[in-house]
Amino acid sequence: MKIAILSRNKKLYSTRRMVEACQARGHEARVIDTLRCYMNISSANPEIHYKGENLTGFDAVIPRIGASITFYGTAVSRQFEMMGVFPLNELVAITRARDKLRSLQLLSRKGVGIPVTGFAHSPDDVQDLIKMVGGAPLVIKLLEGTQGIGVVLAETRKAAESVIEAFMGLQANIMVQEFIKEAGGSDIRCFVIGEKVVAAMKRQALEGEFRSNLHRGGSASLIKITPQERATAVKAAKVMGLNVAGVDILRSGRGPLVMEVNSSPGLEGIEAATGKDVAGMIIQFLEKNASPHKTRTKGRG
Repeated sequence: MKIAILSRNKKLYSTRRMVEACQARGHEARVIDTLRCYMNISSANPEIHYKGENLTGFDAVIPRIGASITFYGTAVSRQFEMMGVFPLNELVAITRARDKLRSLQLLSRKGVGIPVTGFAHSPDDVQDLIKMVGGAPLVIKLLEGTQGIGVVLAETRKAAESVIEAFMGLQANIMVQEFIKEAGGSDIRCFVIGEKVVAAMKRQALEGEFRSNLHRGGSASLIKITPQERATAVKAAKVMGLNVAGVDILRSGRGPLVMEVNSSPGLEGIEAATGKDVAGMIIQFLEKNASPHKTRTKGRG
């Protein structure tokens, strides 16, 4: 197969591992800088050009689209789909997962456990919003934040009011969530490929920190997940429509709660913690499933 990897940096661990996994299985891999792609949007013959070259002949595309380039990156991914190239994750599923509020609403509608979450626009509703999620301590999240940036733990009601009002004053979109104390500053990253959890790790926050993201200094270790956690992760990925996903779960007194579903999960932490060839499993999925014009939406999202 000829596989395109949309990535801004070919030196990133996840990108390098994708290339290595492709080559190890006898495929041709090409890393393409998403922002250097430009498109001929034609109903007769849609094209993608890259540094003066017309990109053709690809069997599959692996979108590794950073949050900061979601708009342009998804446009490029859509164009590949319109050309009949099989995407690892479809554009519609990626945009669904990237919208934190929408993704939680979809998970809630399908009965997937999530932390109690509040969303409001007016500062006049802040006190009732805090009460809605069970009061302080609570977590305030910027909807546009990634890797734990823009996530604040407000330990008192007064602090919560001040932070929420400050964000609202800056016209920032935020959501407010209950704080799951029993999680103890840890969460579980379940790596889902094709409706199966292929690897799982526990991420533990630093002492005095509640965000367990590895980018924030958290540590990762191998963990055995329960059948309920496994089923929750698979269902969450399926609700989003993702073939490959990193599902972040909190262990709570009422069962597993999904914090987030990531459409471009990193490989470094999960491969180091589990010792598994996750990149190879992703390429195996493409081998079994990639065929021309096989996507559900065909770029119509």
